[in-house]
Amino acid sequence: MLGIKKKYHVQEQLNDHLNPSIYGKMKRNNENILMSELRKPTITETPWPPVKKKAAASSLIAVFLLIIGTGVLVSVGWFDASIFSGLSSYQNVVLGSNSTKARDKPDQFQLKCSTGNQTQTCPRDYPTTTRPADVTKDTCPSFFRWIHEDLRHWNETGISRDMIERARKTAHFRLVIVNGIAYVEKYRKSIQTRDMFTLWGILQLLRLYPGRLPDLELMFDCDDRPVVKSRDFRGPDKRPPPLFRYCSDEWSLDIVFPDWSFWGWAETNIRPWRSLLEDIKKGNRRTQWKDRVPYAYWRGNPSVAPTRKDLMKCNATDKTNWNTLLYIQDWGRESKQGFKQSNLEDQCTHRYKIYTAGWAWSVSEKYILACDSMTLYIRSSFYDFFIRGMVPLQHYWPIRENTKCTSLKFAVEWGNLHPEKAQAIGEVAGNSIQEDLKMDNVYDYMFHLLNEYAKLLKFEPTIPPRAVELCSETMACPATGTWKKFMVESLVMSPSDKIPCAMPLPYEPQELREFVERKANSTRQVEAWEDQYWLSPDKKQ
Repeated sequence: MLGIKKKYHVQEQLNDHLNPSIYGKMKRNNENILMSELRKPTITETPWPPVKKKAAASSLIAVFLLIIGTGVLVSVGWFDASIFSGLSSYQNVVLGSNSTKARDKPDQFQLKCSTGNQTQTCPRDYPTTTRPADVTKDTCPSFFRWIHEDLRHWNETGISRDMIERARKTAHFRLVIVNGIAYVEKYRKSIQTRDMFTLWGILQLLRLYPGRLPDLELMFDCDDRPVVKSRDFRGPDKRPPPLFRYCSDEWSLDIVFPDWSFWGWAETNIRPWRSLLEDIKKGNRRTQWKDRVPYAYWRGNPSVAPTRKDLMKCNATDKTNWNTLLYIQDWGRESKQGFKQSNLEDQCTHRYKIYTAGWAWSVSEKYILACDSMTLYIRSSFYDFFIRGMVPLQHYWPIRENTKCTSLKFAVEWGNLHPEKAQAIGEVAGNSIQEDLKMDNVYDYMFHLLNEYAKLLKFEPTIPPRAVELCSETMACPATGTWKKFMVESLVMSPSDKIPCAMPLPYEPQELREFVERKANSTRQVEAWEDQYWLSPDKKQ
């Protein structure tokens, strides 16, 4: 196989599929060979935005500001260590919001944890209404339009209590919001603490926009795959049960909602999204795109799905070179070793990063797209709430699911032959994640989805007899370890001083068809280039 150039040193642990003889140094494919093999396929129909230069901040200024900032926080008394017994290294994050505006507010509402043997209660001093200082309405990102599509199945009939009760079959919990207070009735345990952090996120939404959410009632399923199949609800008398979950597909009617990891994935030590997004931005600056390893990188758990096991067959060996570097992530070992090899901000070191679904969609999607590397997106039928707004050849490069290896090899060779275009795709996706998927917009998506959903209810929500009141204190105060740390880190400290972004209008039917067709055409264009490449007689592995 091709050698590995000495200037690239891949700091990864070998898995059983990666032969040690090819590990440690990389070599680019011979440029002349690539020129003759690829036949210079180009993109003419896609305008390529200029690549933005990223300037690194002065380290001396950063250290100086950090020292001054820390002193100010302590001196003004914003930090009260007595509130959280047992907290040490992360006590300072009780300030919550990362924005300067938020820190300038006079009222910051920290957690009020009971001491001793006192029963934890929900404080009543948090504002129940708010008057934002900034009433300027920013336009929501375009993927918000899919809220209308997800809810259109109930536009004519509305949502009755009977429909909601039929969604209980697979639900993990029922959420009820009455007069701005959340109540939950749990039915079964979720995988890890998905339900806990999903509920925590909804509580933070209530703190961000107090008094703005209407009364509502919903069922939430925290498992991966959608279960409300559209084929089971055809005809005038079929009324599908409204069921919220993290992803869906084109054959299902499940309502997609931001996943739990936006507030942290404690079991894997992945920080809350607001903090992690900033870490990834800094990680992007460490290695310029032209200096990144010119191979496709993936690290994950292949045992969760057949498609991932199939991906591992594409790893480089002495006999075959698919332009990939694939690694098995052993979360058990990582946990024992303090997650030293799993920092996501340290993984933006390759020009190309592979996304593949897990049992359904994967939370890794947003982390991979946030890197400025060009995402090689293995096609999947599953979607979450934001990916439907992204377009092939603009935000990512589509990879065939059934012929991954040849598709991946072609994508990397195309990118190395067209580095400016490949870099542009990576940067457009990275900028989109940094701006459109920032935490403020995640909350606004939740806000608009729940508001539009509540408009469809044909009954008045009431508190179930077995439901318990939830607030940030009853969840975070008894929590321990990383779970408590991430709740404190993602705590909303005060109501927003802005109103939610302006919800875009629904797609017109023709407009939606054209958008979907444009995405399909971009994918077909890539597949045509790929077919032409592999039809050449000298393409053999």
